[in-house]
Amino acid sequence: MPLKILVAGGFGVGKTTLVHALSEIPPLSTEQEMTSLSVGVDDAAVVPDKVTTTVAMDFGRITVDDAMILYLFGTPGQSRFWFMWDELARGAVGALVLVDLRREDDCFAAIDYFENRGLPFVVAINDFPGSGDFDDETVRDALVLHPDCPLVRLDARRADSALGGLVALVEHAVARSAA
Repeated sequence: MPLKILVAGGFGVGKTTLVHALSEIPPLSTEQEMTSLSVGVDDAAVVPDKVTTTVAMDFGRITVDDAMILYLFGTPGQSRFWFMWDELARGAVGALVLVDLRREDDCFAAIDYFENRGLPFVVAINDFPGSGDFDDETVRDALVLHPDCPLVRLDARRADSALGGLVALVEHAVARSAA
């Protein structure tokens, strides 16, 4: 059974990193070098080492067992590429919304997108410096999350950590479909 999962969030929150960390195959990536045209458009102040950006999608695969394969689709983070989201979301069972608490405003568009479409999602706080300074209840209040929306913490660079977010998402999607 193939399951399509989106990895979404704002610019530079770790979507590509997570797909690369989890994929059992060499991931497909549409990363392009950022050019001077992105100055003033993409705010890289918090991620100054970022030199590339996803312009269409990232793709990876995880074989859970003989009966289940997860297909990961990382969305582009900048608003000028959001037209891709409707195509990427078609057939998805849910989404993992990555959040960088240093700039939580960047995740609201993704949260709104999935809420408006009724697609199950999990909010995953990526482990950036300073992200551990806020307890889960404070984060839930700041992001105005529905009480049923799972909130997890992970490190997108580490497969063992990132896998926890996917497990939470699959459990959430299954529970919602059973209800």
